[in-house]
Amino acid sequence: MAASGGGAYIPAVPQTSPDSAPRVLLVRFSSIGDILLTTPLIRALRARHPGARIDALTKERFAPLLADNPHLDAVLAPAEGESLTALAARLRPARYTHHLDLHGSLRSRQLRVLLPGRWRGYDKHRLARGFLVLTRRNYYPAGTPPVPERYFEAAEGLDVRPDGGPPEFGLGAAAFAEADAFLAQRETAPGRALIALAPGAAHMTKRWPLEHWKALARELGAAGKRVVVVGGPEDVAAAEEVARASPAAVVAAGKFGLQGTGALLARASALVSGDTGVMHMATGVGTPVVALFGPTVEAFGFFPYRAHATVVQRELPCRPCSRMGGPACPLGHHACLREIGPEAVAAALATLEAK
Repeated sequence: MAASGGGAYIPAVPQTSPDSAPRVLLVRFSSIGDILLTTPLIRALRARHPGARIDALTKERFAPLLADNPHLDAVLAPAEGESLTALAARLRPARYTHHLDLHGSLRSRQLRVLLPGRWRGYDKHRLARGFLVLTRRNYYPAGTPPVPERYFEAAEGLDVRPDGGPPEFGLGAAAFAEADAFLAQRETAPGRALIALAPGAAHMTKRWPLEHWKALARELGAAGKRVVVVGGPEDVAAAEEVARASPAAVVAAGKFGLQGTGALLARASALVSGDTGVMHMATGVGTPVVALFGPTVEAFGFFPYRAHATVVQRELPCRPCSRMGGPACPLGHHACLREIGPEAVAAALATLEAK
């Protein structure tokens, strides 16, 4: 991934842009899953407008998620310390005809003021989401689509529709070389299926109990499978504990960036994950997923999208208890994930692999 302009401009696969074609800027600053869920819209824009200029604006640390997307002209990122005023001034010469606010944050709203032009956003259904958390009653309008399809609301006037395909996480050759070298160095039984486990999550209530992860790793190893435990630097301690439970497991958490982790997931037969960005990374590279959902629910719109996936969840009256997880179970029992046993997850994984 090359960069210029103080690390603020990251080229993607170049396209052409005749003067009459749309010039589109998509804005989504964070986070992993939210950004990857914009890619069905990006793909649809390119299919409908092959000559358009299509750029994405995100935070630099998330730019690798889009850097090898074949449908983008460029991935843009604010330089470190760059003000929104300076960022808007840098974007203005591109003369975008359509600005798509896929974040709906204070920061993106400020950018809308500083960068005049045709802006569109999408309905985040904040009120319905809040009532669902507070009352456990679903006030979302009937037929509310998942988030990747809600993003299409921002492209009003560009005549695009979802194509029914999953997210895309484009990967470069260097990422695959890095992942393959890692696996080759730790290969003990060539030919065995490789299962990725992602025990981490930003919020405690989204984390499946560590003892369950360890039991699953042991069961997978006993079944003749290899296990790679993935995650970021903050997940290393948990990953190491899970890996110690089975000689079949190796730790990749903290060793790879986003692209390298994506390549590892692409080499895996399946991933087991909570409701996290890693789950969407796996669907973006076509790897089957067993997703464990606890404090969050399908109505929020973040289930695995158009993917080979199985969601394991408990139907409990206390769900959902938060919009995106929290530091502790409000009721103290964490039954939503604690009561999902490793045997049930192993069975779901076996069924998924058999499909």
